[in-house]
Amino acid sequence: MTVLTVLPIVGYVFYIVMGNGLSYRTRKMINKHKLYELDYNTEIKTILKLQEGLREELYEDAGIIKCCYNLGSILCPANKVEFYRWGTEKISALKRDLLNAKETINMEYYIFGDDVAGKEIMDILIKKAKEGVKVRFIFDSIGCLGAPRRFFRKLKKAGGEVAEFFPPFGHIRMLNLKMNYRNHRKIVVIDGKVAYTGGMNIRDDHIYGTAKKTSPWRDSHLRVEGSGVYILQNIFLNDWRYCKKEEKDPEEYVKMGYFPTAELKGDVNLQVVASGPDTNMQNIKDCYIKLITNAKERVIIESPYFVPDESFLSAIKIALASGVKVVIIIPQKPDHKAIFHVSMSYLQELLAMGAEIYLYKGFLHSKTLLVDDNKLSIGTCNTDNRSFALNFENTVIMFSKEMVSKYFESVKEEIKSSVRVDANYYRERRWYTKFLQAIYRLGAPIL
Repeated sequence: MTVLTVLPIVGYVFYIVMGNGLSYRTRKMINKHKLYELDYNTEIKTILKLQEGLREELYEDAGIIKCCYNLGSILCPANKVEFYRWGTEKISALKRDLLNAKETINMEYYIFGDDVAGKEIMDILIKKAKEGVKVRFIFDSIGCLGAPRRFFRKLKKAGGEVAEFFPPFGHIRMLNLKMNYRNHRKIVVIDGKVAYTGGMNIRDDHIYGTAKKTSPWRDSHLRVEGSGVYILQNIFLNDWRYCKKEEKDPEEYVKMGYFPTAELKGDVNLQVVASGPDTNMQNIKDCYIKLITNAKERVIIESPYFVPDESFLSAIKIALASGVKVVIIIPQKPDHKAIFHVSMSYLQELLAMGAEIYLYKGFLHSKTLLVDDNKLSIGTCNTDNRSFALNFENTVIMFSKEMVSKYFESVKEEIKSSVRVDANYYRERRWYTKFLQAIYRLGAPIL
């Protein structure tokens, strides 16, 4: 409405071209190339059989599990999961696993920089491709605007395969009619047995915290072994099939080694939820709302951007009204000032209802939701309308007291490195800060 009001004619054209959702043709093409978990009959039957012994253990969370299932996510038992809070930890583990790859490497990143971190990973991908490992790589057209295309062509020359998600019109970099819809996922699957996902892109500021403006950079990323790897593999293949217009039978991917027999690796039960503008549902947001409204004791949200829509904001207010402790942590050093001001305006409402608000003394890029003592979600999805409705995202919801306990210890350390926001913080704001928050709030739905 703001664009149409300020630019009546140009704004109308802009809306028709870019603003009214993915075209019917694009949505149809994406769905045509989608694979579903049940397509891998033998492997998924193994997972479903393993679920039979979990009913009593997960009885209290049956409603949440069913909600996620009906939104396209089966329960994957017996996973070994590790989390990383610093980029150096993540990249060390990732490099080790990539170097140990024997058959396949599937990788997609929203941002993949032509810098130290990017070259370290790209050199390994090129090395493995030359060794005969099947390497497939997807990069997002908008997220990787800063990386020259010759950087990715090196992998193709080495024998790897490369795809650009929503490439620009006529190969003109800035002429992209789908630039509003981004593949924000970060997924790596190695030999169908090990997977990575979470908030960390492959770029120096994400991995090594090199940008002084946003240092220290704090994030959350997962390494998964077990049945949950299947689902992350499936999400990657859906994106790959769309990019390459590939129409292989599901069983061919099994024969190619992408879905080896599932192994019992640990005791973490999880569901992987994917969402994107190709569906009418906002899967991750809906699952989050279910988690929050079912909370009995506490909800902890970490996000670099907190720009919720009314339904998500209402879910948090309902939790607060029910006596649930709500803690929200965002960065004190934002990378986008406008979004920071909008976030603070929403947080003021929740503070008045009893929420605890903290500003991390650095840049917090983590996208996590911790509920009670046994549920933890870590993924790629920010708490804003762009991630919920416009981007292609994924998150991993874990049902594990041990994982929650370990992660909560990390959160407590984070809170020690944060400033708590109270009523005085808002009273002491300068007049122009109040003005900016009010103005930027008007644009919240499109941020």
